[in-house]
Amino acid sequence: MSKKIAVLGAGSWGTALAMVLDENGHDVRLWGNNVEQMSEINNDHCNARYLPEIQLSKSIKGFTDLKLAVEAVDVVLFVVPTKAMRSVAHQVASVLTSPAVIAHASKGLEQETHKRISEVLEEEIPEELRKAVVVLSGPSHAEEVAVKDITTITSASTNLAGAELIQSLFMNRYFRVYTNEDIIGVEMGAALKNIIAVGAGALHGLGYGDNAKAALMTRGLAEISRLGVAFGAQPLTFIGLSGVGDLIVTCTSVHSRNWRAGDLLGKGHNLQEVLDNMGMIVEGVSTTKAAYELAKQKNIEMPITEAIYDVLYNKTDVKEVVSHLMTRDGKAES
Repeated sequence: MSKKIAVLGAGSWGTALAMVLDENGHDVRLWGNNVEQMSEINNDHCNARYLPEIQLSKSIKGFTDLKLAVEAVDVVLFVVPTKAMRSVAHQVASVLTSPAVIAHASKGLEQETHKRISEVLEEEIPEELRKAVVVLSGPSHAEEVAVKDITTITSASTNLAGAELIQSLFMNRYFRVYTNEDIIGVEMGAALKNIIAVGAGALHGLGYGDNAKAALMTRGLAEISRLGVAFGAQPLTFIGLSGVGDLIVTCTSVHSRNWRAGDLLGKGHNLQEVLDNMGMIVEGVSTTKAAYELAKQKNIEMPITEAIYDVLYNKTDVKEVVSHLMTRDGKAES
């Protein structure tokens, strides 16, 4: 049965997800605050800045009026940067007039509070306006979803019916969705893998090979698991799609802006130059700070995260932190 869905955030990922929903026969309203971009979506049926050379369906409608976008919808899907999540959720709460499933497909931790995105949504949107809170996450590049490459991700919620609804909305021949009730693990894996992706890019920029990258990803996954479990995640979640799956795709692809940012750092650019060059949000930068502070709070050892924090926030040389990681005292793997 066709559903009315508001997709909030018309970047590459929001647009790609809107394309999947539209292909599956749903009424898709794509919201953004850039008037020219929405006009391009409605009149030229493209989103040239974020998905160049991709033609959008004429049935995907762009909105700048949030109240109109969420009017009488079954699902509100947030795909905005983490730093904007609370503000947009607050606005949605003020204009949403009937209960809806609240979902998000963003990856990060809120600065200062260190809260997961679902926690932010629950705080800002009253319980009577949300049927469920669901996370959509996993190994996925918008550029590949937009051309219908095979993709498999996770729909996670403590409300299994909500997770199954989101699963049913997206499932098709190239986009497969599994359900998961460990929302903490799925969100922590999604956020923290961006830190390791920055490190993987830095190794590439320095000229290191596959051995180094495999070591970083493996030990990085151990850090992600340690911190996630400390906050209530299930350990097995981190060997699933939103854990190791997302880690692999983000640490090995030029499509990943976190990997590209790390690559530039490894080649000697400073952080401000990197961010200016990217032109889009690099979630791994802010997530590194949040994870570093959480690890200190919980007294959890996260040497890779600490090393990347030193590069990003203390301007430590990348080669120096790699040398320090490799010459630490020996210890058991587990």
